[in-house]
Amino acid sequence: MASAVMQNYRRLDLAFQRGEGPWLFAEDGRRYLDFGAGIAVTGLGHCHPHLVAALTRQAETLWHCSNLYRIPEQERLASRLASASFADAVFFCNSGAEAIECGLKLVRKYQDDAGRPERYRVITFAGAFHGRTLATIAAGGSANALAGFDPVVDGFDQVPFGDLDAVRTAVGERTAAILVEPVQGEGGIRVADPAFLQGLRAVADGAGLILMFDEVQCGIGRTGRLFAHQWSGVVPDVMAVAKGLGGGFPIGACLTAGQAARTLTPGSHGTTFGGNPLAMAVGNAVLDVVLAPGFLDHVRRTGEVLRAQLERLPAHYPGVVAEVRGIGLMLGLKCVVENRRLVAALMDAGLLTVPASDNVVRLLPALIIDQEHADAALERIHQACAVLADKAA
Repeated sequence: MASAVMQNYRRLDLAFQRGEGPWLFAEDGRRYLDFGAGIAVTGLGHCHPHLVAALTRQAETLWHCSNLYRIPEQERLASRLASASFADAVFFCNSGAEAIECGLKLVRKYQDDAGRPERYRVITFAGAFHGRTLATIAAGGSANALAGFDPVVDGFDQVPFGDLDAVRTAVGERTAAILVEPVQGEGGIRVADPAFLQGLRAVADGAGLILMFDEVQCGIGRTGRLFAHQWSGVVPDVMAVAKGLGGGFPIGACLTAGQAARTLTPGSHGTTFGGNPLAMAVGNAVLDVVLAPGFLDHVRRTGEVLRAQLERLPAHYPGVVAEVRGIGLMLGLKCVVENRRLVAALMDAGLLTVPASDNVVRLLPALIIDQEHADAALERIHQACAVLADKAA
């Protein structure tokens, strides 16, 4: 009997029964080391005891009450995010795409409130991924994502990633904002040069634009700092986060500061489920762990050691891996072979990974992994690369 689930995913014939830390256990009993983390979502691993306890406590008291009323845990999470970032105010939603949509609406209203309603266009970058709504696929600009969804939502001008001169040329009388990922995930684990982000800040300041960062995938400790842009010292005006903020529970957030934080007034934006008590309990539990002394230091150290070991792969398997990219525990293997072949070989070896554009395989493990897990992953990576190298010989 055919599945009634809509066929919009290329699903692998693999299903899991349970998860524990960085491990997933399939229906057939096989154990997999999860270096995909639900595409950078389960940052604290599967069924983290602190998250489970927080969700269970909240589930026994109150699930939903809507944003018609105060939600104390929402106020607490907003305050904690603001204290740990540049932000003055936070809007909670359910996903990264919703957080980006909130930011895009905020950008237009900010310019309109300032008496510049003609400013609505946003400069974005080749290789970007900002979500799957009509507006966010237009912002991302991927031909594959846009196929069949004409007319493309107007308002986006795309330039090459890292090209500051192209950004300056693209700024016009109708430009309202710049939207960029400090680390492109879907685009192939491409890390923005700090000087590039600093240049974007200068361009935005000089032209009266909003600088908006998409940290849906690279935020919440993934790079070894709470937010990836903190490596550059650049402060955005608006930032979207999601994925790791919920550790597996659907949460998105749009953070902003200054005048932009006062732009969305009652009735201008909203959500039914966003910021509900269940989500907020989990989000606060995630921050309990990520902001604990030493946690981000651990992510940095683990990422540095893992990357140093991965750097040996191109020399060992020149016909399989060409380059290692990334920062913290957001790493990528630029492949010589077709990347999905390496993903399949890694899965056969017991390691789950995620393909990306530019023929890259993403390694996005739980931030809690230790050296034992890293060594286990490296053993599986060598095994998979050896298999592909033998086939190519």
